[in-house]
Amino acid sequence: MARIPNLCSLQILAIFFKFLIFFFQPSNSLSVEIQALLEFKKQLVDPFNFLESWQYSHSPCKFYGIQCDPNTGLVTEISLDNKSLSGVISPSVSLLQSLTSLVLPSNSLSGNIPSELANCTNLKVLNVTGNNMNGTIPDLSSLPKLEVLDLSTNYFSGQFPAWFGKLTSLVALGLGGNDYVEGKLPDSFGKLKKVYWLYLAGSNLIGQIPESIFELEALGTLDISRNQISGNFPKSVNKLQNLFKIELFQNNLTGELPVELADLSHLQEIDISGNQLHGTLPKGIDNLKNLTVFHIFKNNFTGEIPPGFGDLQHLNAFSVYRNSFSGEIPANLGRFSPLNSVDISENKFSGAFPKYLCQKENLQNLLAVENSFTGEFPNNYASCKPLQRLRVSQNQLSGGIADGIWGLPNVMMLDFSDNSFTGTVSPGIGAATNLNQLVLSNNKISGELPKELGKLTRLERLYLDNNDFSGIIPSELGALKQISSLHLEKNSLSGSIPSELGEFPRLADLNLASNLLTGNIPSSLSMMASLNSLNLSSNNLSGSIPTNLDNLKLSSLDLSNNQLTGGVSSDLLTLGGDKAFAGNKGLCVDQSIRITMNSGLGACGGKAAQDKYMKIKLVVFCIVLLTLAVLMGVYMLVSYWKYKHNAETDPDKRLGQANGMDPKWKLESFQHVELDVDEICDIDEEKLIGSGGTGKVYRLDLKKGCGTVAVKQLWKGNGVKVLTREMDILGKIRHRNIVKLYASLMREGSNLLVFEYLPNGNLFEALHLEVKAGKTELDWYQRYKIAVGTAKGIAYLHHDCFPPIIHRDIKSTNILLDEEYEAKVSDFGVAKVSEISSRGSEFSCFAGTHGYLAPELAYTFRVTEKSDVYSFGVVLLELVTGRKPIEEAYGEGKDLVYWVSTHLNDKGSVLKILDQKVVSELVQDDMIKVLRIAAQCTVKLPNLRPSMKEVVKMLVDAEP
Repeated sequence: MARIPNLCSLQILAIFFKFLIFFFQPSNSLSVEIQALLEFKKQLVDPFNFLESWQYSHSPCKFYGIQCDPNTGLVTEISLDNKSLSGVISPSVSLLQSLTSLVLPSNSLSGNIPSELANCTNLKVLNVTGNNMNGTIPDLSSLPKLEVLDLSTNYFSGQFPAWFGKLTSLVALGLGGNDYVEGKLPDSFGKLKKVYWLYLAGSNLIGQIPESIFELEALGTLDISRNQISGNFPKSVNKLQNLFKIELFQNNLTGELPVELADLSHLQEIDISGNQLHGTLPKGIDNLKNLTVFHIFKNNFTGEIPPGFGDLQHLNAFSVYRNSFSGEIPANLGRFSPLNSVDISENKFSGAFPKYLCQKENLQNLLAVENSFTGEFPNNYASCKPLQRLRVSQNQLSGGIADGIWGLPNVMMLDFSDNSFTGTVSPGIGAATNLNQLVLSNNKISGELPKELGKLTRLERLYLDNNDFSGIIPSELGALKQISSLHLEKNSLSGSIPSELGEFPRLADLNLASNLLTGNIPSSLSMMASLNSLNLSSNNLSGSIPTNLDNLKLSSLDLSNNQLTGGVSSDLLTLGGDKAFAGNKGLCVDQSIRITMNSGLGACGGKAAQDKYMKIKLVVFCIVLLTLAVLMGVYMLVSYWKYKHNAETDPDKRLGQANGMDPKWKLESFQHVELDVDEICDIDEEKLIGSGGTGKVYRLDLKKGCGTVAVKQLWKGNGVKVLTREMDILGKIRHRNIVKLYASLMREGSNLLVFEYLPNGNLFEALHLEVKAGKTELDWYQRYKIAVGTAKGIAYLHHDCFPPIIHRDIKSTNILLDEEYEAKVSDFGVAKVSEISSRGSEFSCFAGTHGYLAPELAYTFRVTEKSDVYSFGVVLLELVTGRKPIEEAYGEGKDLVYWVSTHLNDKGSVLKILDQKVVSELVQDDMIKVLRIAAQCTVKLPNLRPSMKEVVKMLVDAEP
């Protein structure tokens, strides 16, 4: 009996040891996993505290974004999608031996993929798409269970990986959107029989599509777009009978579309746009009954669109623009399908305009520019309420436009230009409150302009030129606060120009030429600070030119062929020349200006004034001639007298009272520089080196070997105000990146400022004036140095001055360059000292230059430091792209910021906007870094822009 208790004891002991093994082994594993996860967290930046629950005291199964095996309690999934995380992926993740899924897409992670991940042999899903990861991709072919591998849209470099062919369990493979070196697609696809989704877009691939891809019998999506794939469209595509999506756009494919394409009965989407394909569409392609997207634009296709497209019932997007298609559009296109977007522009389509494109009332975009459609535009589009963009310009359409079309509630663009439309603009247009652009140019539309146009408060472009409009210009147009371009030329408009037109805060282009307008030019036009081009020619305008019109920063002016009278200022004459004022018999210029500028305009004051001027000129000439012999002797005598007198007087009094100087001159010095006041005040016009918004600038080589200075002679009128402001600011501040003010001289009617001389001129000239063989003066390293220096100067104004100083006119012409191309911020004539509050400063008028002005200045006078940040962002764009802030190539009313924004969709487009004169493989990544900073500086909302202190830090981090 004694043996029974012993046996029981042994059994109990064995059970106890089993319990210990079961209990402590997972515990150790859990401890390792907690440590691994905490190390993983340590390498991340988590601005929104999503990982706050990741604490040592918690079970990892309770960590945010973590899933565990319900039996073992070990970590199986990490899922942190779109959580604004940055930092790097820690190699510690490889300690999670039960990990099956690592999902980290749409964050800002950087660094490499840890090669240690190859140890996670249970991994089925690895997704890091949409981050900033870089380096070469490690060999992960040792992960036999991997089903989803998505490394797309990062910055991975090196050779395109070929080892993926060993991952025979793959269902989804995404390697596109990275920076691989140029190379061909590897022939490694044959064994991937399960792959359903293949994304290789934007991978710098060349050569032809390998035949092994057409062995992927399960493939549903094939995307090799945005590469340089060449050769014919492969006939073997019909092997992929499960294929429903083909994306091969933006490549170099040639030849014709094979008839085998029509065998893909499951095909829903095809985009082969932007290639070099030609010929007619293959027979049977209109029998693909499941088609939803058909994009073949930007090729060389010819022939007609097959009629079967009119019978499709699922077609949503149809885009064939920029080909050479001809004939009529299938009559029933859209009749049975929910078309959302149609673009048939830039072809040779003819006949009647298709009626049924909006039959299902789903159409948002209808573009049919540059074809040969005839007849009337169908009235049934008046019921197409979802329509947002309607463009049928450059056709041969005629007749009236239905009332309901004018008032479509969601339409943002109406373009009927370059046709033969007649009738009137319906008052119902007031209902189109989302309208952004109305373009009716070059038609035969008549009647009065409806006052309801004033209700279109989102309107930016209004082009009604070259029609038969009559009556007055409605004053209600003054309510269009967003408008940037207004063209009413070549009509029969009469009456006066409404003064309300001067209330447009964003108008850059105003053209009222070739009408029957009468009355004066409203003085309110001179208040439009953003106005860049003004054309009022060929009207019956009378009276004088508004005196303040020359304050505008115009680049184009035409007031010719009117009945204007009075004087023309030298500034306006310099801008437009005689041509801008021809045909106005009553206009004149001062005789001195007339002679200096060789103007053909009459002299103000007539013949008597001219005779008087000639007599004065003769008297002066005689006096000069008679005294010439005496001057040499007098000069020697005076020089000796000045030498003796200067030696006996106080240095400060010597500047103010001696040297033959007019006692009314008032000198104020800010830096210790020896100046001869007579020498400065008697500067020669031949020394002129520039002219700007606040005055002329001269170069002056000081006598006695005292170096060179720049002398700014301020314009009369607001010269004292500008002088006082520059003295107040530059006289007190000291920074290596802000131009030095040495002294100022004031006398009634004349104001001079003496600055340090910067021999390399301004940044605008250095950037945009080509030197030799199409090259600019500045390489990228110099441009980067200029960017950093300028940023530090502005940051000093914003953050180190008390109270802060807002420059208000940051632009490349106001950034001067010294001998070493060190940047110096200049021209503080419109700068302001900010209020000590976050609300900024409110001013009575705009300051700044068109192309550099922050968008908020269109609706508020409240200026903050963020307005300077925007302007500096434009300067950065100039440095990166080499382009000017305003160019015709950007489009009407558009600027460099807009143009750049249209090229940020993919890296290929980004590389195209970098200045080709300086970009190289060595610096292109550095240029893109600065481009990103510029994009942050030029966002529309001021509060989203960085401070200048943050900009400096980002630029320093972007050092080449």
